[in-house]
Amino acid sequence: MILKKLYDRCVELARHKFSKPLLGFIAFIESFFFPVPPDLMIIPMVVAKRDDYLKIFLIATVCSVLGGLFGYMLGVFFLDAAMVIIEFYGYENKVFEIQETMSTKGGFYTWLGIMFLAGFTPLPFKVFTITSGVINFNLLVYHSARVINFNLLVFFFICLLTRGLRFFLVSYFTYLFGKKFGDFIEKKGAMWFTVAGIFIVIVAIILYFIFK
Repeated sequence: MILKKLYDRCVELARHKFSKPLLGFIAFIESFFFPVPPDLMIIPMVVAKRDDYLKIFLIATVCSVLGGLFGYMLGVFFLDAAMVIIEFYGYENKVFEIQETMSTKGGFYTWLGIMFLAGFTPLPFKVFTITSGVINFNLLVYHSARVINFNLLVFFFICLLTRGLRFFLVSYFTYLFGKKFGDFIEKKGAMWFTVAGIFIVIVAIILYFIFK
């Protein structure tokens, strides 16, 4: 019931005269705790102002990436608060599983794949931005700061790629098809993003082994 009200409220905000700053705010907080994805605002905003679709996509992407970095820092410096959010979404066990994976051979690439899917699909992106910070905080015990800085840089580009790709596709297809695409996303968006995300990851793995 509460989540439905939040969804409806976000759709209403898309019609607000300050919709662009509000979109940026929603995209920012969605990356580390807010349950409603920015797509719900992007679609009606692009329908209302089709020529602004690139601007809308950029606002959502930049603010979402900044929110992801904030979530990462929560995991590094505010572990108790970070775990409250992770537990709220029921992913506390996943943190330990990903930590164990990171310590094995190929764990780094597994983390990349998980982060990509979290950024592109309906998986809770916020959980994995925070978890990445938690993991890299724990890695400080075993590795140099250089390794951690490298992971943060990779994290930034993965967020930029996945969030940018997702929001561009939503903005661009809404620009092309209008409200019809919005109706499609509402009904089958989760499945569409999941299938597309898994397909891209599989292609990336195949290319990795081909050019390795």
